[in-house]
Amino acid sequence: MTNQPLTSGITPPPELVQQWRKSGPADAAVNNAYECHIATRAAQWGADQELEACCHLLKKQGFDFVEELRAARRPKPPSLKEQALIHFESYAASFETSGGDSDLIRRALETLTDD
Repeated sequence: MTNQPLTSGITPPPELVQQWRKSGPADAAVNNAYECHIATRAAQWGADQELEACCHLLKKQGFDFVEELRAARRPKPPSLKEQALIHFESYAASFETSGGDSDLIRRALETLTDD
């Protein structure tokens, strides 16, 4: 038996590792930032590969909750509008403002689209 590198489906392709390397911190020597960045990206990539394999198998078996599983395991981050409303509520709670001012700002934020 020869010593060959592992090349299972869980090993990221070299092109992807290069992409991660380029997107990492510029100063790799600080606090092992480079290694942490690569390890984090590799873990995310591996988890995504596993989730997709599970979803494929479930769909193949006829289960119809695959999209719900994917949404639960990879939730979308809050939109800019949602973030603004969260921060505004925190701000409004910590300062005395007249009810009209707070209500006006809240209603204005709520009219924004969730891009």
